[in-house]
Amino acid sequence: MVAIIDYRAGNLKSVERALNKIGVPCRVTSDKNEIDSSERIIFPGVGAAGQAMANLRETGLDKVITEAFESGKPILGICLGAQIVLDRSEENDSTCLGLVEGSTKRFPEWLASGPQRLKIPHMGWNGVEVKRRHPVLEGIFGDDEFYFVHSYFPGPASESCVLAETVYGIRFSSVIGSRNLLAMQFHPEKSGPAGLRILRNFCSWNGHA
Repeated sequence: MVAIIDYRAGNLKSVERALNKIGVPCRVTSDKNEIDSSERIIFPGVGAAGQAMANLRETGLDKVITEAFESGKPILGICLGAQIVLDRSEENDSTCLGLVEGSTKRFPEWLASGPQRLKIPHMGWNGVEVKRRHPVLEGIFGDDEFYFVHSYFPGPASESCVLAETVYGIRFSSVIGSRNLLAMQFHPEKSGPAGLRILRNFCSWNGHA
């Protein structure tokens, strides 16, 4: 059973539908006992870091996620769930979960006014360049594209935690990992066959890179 953590940060039903499509039993839940008894956890989210962290602390789910990480249970972070696993976020100057050393950063403003005049948030399809092999990224190729919607991105302190990068005016970390945690800035549940491949891989991953 996969527990999809409900901390009032949206994006839950699309993850549930994607897992149903690939035949993986799952439950959207905020119940500690259900999360503890699950085989693995998906930690999705959209919205602002400050409110998300307030919700997690109010419900006690911050401790539940930290305990799951320390236990070795496989965890997949998606979008906002990939940003608040770090120590801090520039969004709302938020103290986050601290599962991975580093901070979440905002795209620089000059991207919107420079020669390329890129829009922020970064929204739409883009590729990823896999930097380090990982079981959850098995079968992902250079021509695969994934769906992004974000103004911030994870910045791990150690390069060893950067598993894939994406270019949008600058090069940024789009997949990070540490031990039994893998987190991606894009939405695999909205990314067609390549995204479903990632979800399948995660659902058979034992938590060891």
